[in-house]
Amino acid sequence: MNPPLGVATGMSSSAPSPLRAAVPLDSVWAGTRYGALAFALAFLALPLYVNLPEHYASVHGLSLTLLGVVLLGTRVLDALLDPFIGQAVDAAFLRSPGAVWWLAALSALGVGAGFALLFNLPVGTPGLLAWLVGALLLAYIALSVLTVVHQAWGVRLGGDGLQRSRVVAWREGFGLVGVLVASVLPSQVGLPMTTTVLLVALALGIALLAWAPRATRAAQAGIERSAEARAWALPWRVRGFRRLITVFLFNGIASAVPATLVLFFVRDQLQLPDTQALFLGAYFACAMAAVPLWVRGVRAWGLARAWLAGMALAMLAFVGVLALGPGDLVGFLLVCVVSGAALGADLTIPGAMLAGVVQRADTGGQGAGQGEGLYVGWWNSATKLNLGLAAGLALPLLALAGYAPGARDPQALQALSLAYVVVPSALKGVAAALLWHWWIKNGEIE
Repeated sequence: MNPPLGVATGMSSSAPSPLRAAVPLDSVWAGTRYGALAFALAFLALPLYVNLPEHYASVHGLSLTLLGVVLLGTRVLDALLDPFIGQAVDAAFLRSPGAVWWLAALSALGVGAGFALLFNLPVGTPGLLAWLVGALLLAYIALSVLTVVHQAWGVRLGGDGLQRSRVVAWREGFGLVGVLVASVLPSQVGLPMTTTVLLVALALGIALLAWAPRATRAAQAGIERSAEARAWALPWRVRGFRRLITVFLFNGIASAVPATLVLFFVRDQLQLPDTQALFLGAYFACAMAAVPLWVRGVRAWGLARAWLAGMALAMLAFVGVLALGPGDLVGFLLVCVVSGAALGADLTIPGAMLAGVVQRADTGGQGAGQGEGLYVGWWNSATKLNLGLAAGLALPLLALAGYAPGARDPQALQALSLAYVVVPSALKGVAAALLWHWWIKNGEIE
């Protein structure tokens, strides 16, 4: 019989530590104070992995191969830093709430500066590649710190599966609003105004975080981390974390590939460049509307079964994409609606499962709540590797297959369609099989 989720292989087989008392987000105002920062974080993230490749290929004329190498390299470097960022965030939490807030505020300044540089460089800027790499690293690293702070803050609120899904739902709900706005603004008002909106959203999110609900002293009693808990590789000793992050990686790459290619697909395969905002808006609006439904699904089915249903819905959405051709607006809009609803599960459930792994980790006998920032740091490393691998592999392979932006050659467009549909569907299927085997078939703890 397998040991319970969260007990490290080769360590004590004692029962998981009890969940810490929840700090509930018991009002809209409480949820807003915690979740609002996610609006700005998601607002930044969407242009970085959706708009940036198309912007630098079309406006600045960089090749897809070079873009893929730059995006993969900077993402990998950023991802390698995340566990160390997690340790620094844990140290800030142990010092004082004020230290955590100032760390978040300084990171917000870096995020704003990096975004402004990336999307407002004039055409023909000397040393464009150096500017691109430098601005990407500034934006990525500052965003990493801010994201780890925000997610670790939520993990420390504690609670059972339903409570954890509500915390994540507030965060991801605001994030989806940010994504929805970011999917429309660049094409409607331009990148300079989009940058202004981001800076205002960052300032508001940081201000509200100062008054957000936080783990009480009573909830934190007895969770001062041991030397083992501060170990850089601590999460990888926990079987539940290893399994969860494996599923998360397969599922995340499956989602990141079409996100990287969607603007190319809309412009060249569908030949509907003026409808990009419509498709992106429908996708993220449906995801936002579906979040409360997935929280209800968690109540009815549990976290793992609800996530599996979301994966199945996502694969179903792509069934008819290969049949789409130029001008198929209604067909692709339906794909966006269904896959957007499935995205609500990906945004709500994995983070809640991660919080459960952290709370149940039996580390040095210290009980729940060991090194939240470190776990979140590794989790964010996986998220970035998803995006980096999607861009770093898909874009160069498409170039080798003969595709380039603006292509109308049937063979090149077929390669684009296969990359957009078949690869993510296969990866999503692997993620679903692992989730079913480890959690549902074997009855693992969520």
